[in-house]
Parts: sequence; C-alpha cells; structure tokens
Amino acid sequence: MQLVLGHTDTVWPLGTIERMPVGLDGPLLRGPGVFDMKAGLASIVVAFHVLAGLRLEPPLAPVVLVNSDEESGSRESERHVRRLARRASRAFVLEPALGPSGRLKTARRGMARYTVRIRGRAAHAGLDPENGASAVRELASVVDRLCALAEPSRGTFVNVGRVEGGTYPNVVATEASADVDVRFESVADGARLDAAIRGLEPTVPGCSLEMVGGVDRPPMEKTPRNQALWEAARQVASLLGLSIEEGLAGGGSDGCTTSQETATLDGLGAVGDGAHAEHEHVDVDRSLERCALLASLLLLPEVSSRVAGPSRP
Repeated sequence: MQLVLGHTDTVWPLGTIERMPVGLDGPLLRGPGVFDMKAGLASIVVAFHVLAGLRLEPPLAPVVLVNSDEESGSRESERHVRRLARRASRAFVLEPALGPSGRLKTARRGMARYTVRIRGRAAHAGLDPENGASAVRELASVVDRLCALAEPSRGTFVNVGRVEGGTYPNVVATEASADVDVRFESVADGARLDAAIRGLEPTVPGCSLEMVGGVDRPPMEKTPRNQALWEAARQVASLLGLSIEEGLAGGGSDGCTTSQETATLDGLGAVGDGAHAEHEHVDVDRSLERCALLASLLLLPEVSSRVAGPSRP
C-alpha cells in the first residue's frame, strides 16, 4: 500500500473568514488555510479523479488519512499515522510546497518543547536578602545555558519564548519558569540536546530546577529511502515537463513521523506562500501541475523504500 496524508485543521480562529474571505485574485486564491493546507486536500481529490477518468489503477493500493490535529502536534492521530506508515511502502504528504519556488520537502527539522520550572526561597529584598534564593536569577542562568546549546551551522536552534517569575520588586523571587522550543536536523542531535537540557543543574544555592517536556516530533532526514523516492519523483516530474527542486523545512509535519517508518516525500501540495500569515495564498495554475505530479507518483511501481532508515523512536 501507499499512504497519502493531509490535515483539515488550520491555525486560524473561528470568524477569520469574515475579514479574510476566500476568493480569486487573478491567478491567486486567497483565504485562511487555503495554502496550509486546504488546497492540498483538494489536490488529493483532483489526482484521484484524474486516475479514475483515465481508468488507471495504481499498482499499490492508496490509503488516504486526513487528520484534524496536525497543527497542534497530531497528539491523538500520531499513533494512527505511525501504524499505517509501518505497513506502507511509501508516504506522500500533501503539505504545501516550500516557498514561492515550490520546492518539495525532502527534509524537516525535528522539534522539542520544554518547560523549565524553578523553585527558590523567598525573603525580603531589603531586610534579609542573603536568606533568599532567587528563582529569577537561576532562570537567567538557565536561559543563557540553553541558548548556548544552539549551533546554527549544524542546524540546531534553541529559543526561549516565554518567561515569568517573581511577585514584587521587594521580594526575592521564589518561583520562575520558561517555555523553550528546540529544533534539530538529525535524530542524533535531538538526543544530544535532550540529554544536555535534562542534565542542567541549578547554580544558585537554595534553588531547584525541574525540566518538563521532550522531543515532540523527530526530524525528517535525507535517508537513502527518502532520497530514492525523491529521485523517482524528479524523474516523473521531468516526464511531465516540470522542473522541481528539494529543500529543508524548519517546521514539523506528519511527514516527520512517517519518515521514521517508510520512504516519505513531503510538500506535494499547493504552490503559494503565506502559511499562517495574512497574505496566505495559492498559485492556482502551478498547484494544478502538482495534482498531475501526485497522480503520476501514485502510478509508480514500488520503489526500494525499505532500505535503511532511521531507528524507530
């Protein structure tokens, strides 16, 4: 079998359609969620209509899975995505293409999320400061050490996105916390960063440190089986008169999960721009070309997708 993946949810709140109505603007279709990834769902429908109209039967039975929680991390659907991917010879993910040039996604960064919780000891900042243990001071040290773990040259990034702590200026802070986002391009780097983060120790006497969280999505790496599927797609595109390129995406998707189990090609959906942004749009003509590409890929014989991939988490 071959797996075809998409999701129905978007990041836009209810009521957005009233101020961002869906509509054609010349060659572009605009509206909340059209790029990420309503047009990808439409591409699946169009591709199957094309095959049915031409009476072409895919050599591998296609199984379509559309979930409704991808944008929030596929918390409930991940086990089903993984279960089907383990049985599939390959997976096609209809996330939008990468950038206005429409690159396919052959790699994605993995993601980890953590919450740092620090407990200190309260004291009066004027009368008895030496008897306190400032959780805010400890948090400042932790933030510096976390950011020092980032190595952009090797594709690892650490961002502390929210911090809070303390009560009043004249009270030594007894509590502080921070939310942390970590990105990485290999399973090995994800494990290394996770160990380093969990190994942080408090430096302010009297403070304790708790780290909650972990790897949320593994990376989609350029494994031999993923690259074999990419090469097959490039050859198919050439036969259709299309020029396609590959690229790395910073965000995660269900393709990160399927890549752990089978050959995966991501970013087969719409060509456009503005995912999660006010200028979200789809290039209709170029996206129709991607429908033809998907239909053709579904007709591929089984590619050698079972060559070595990453170890299952």
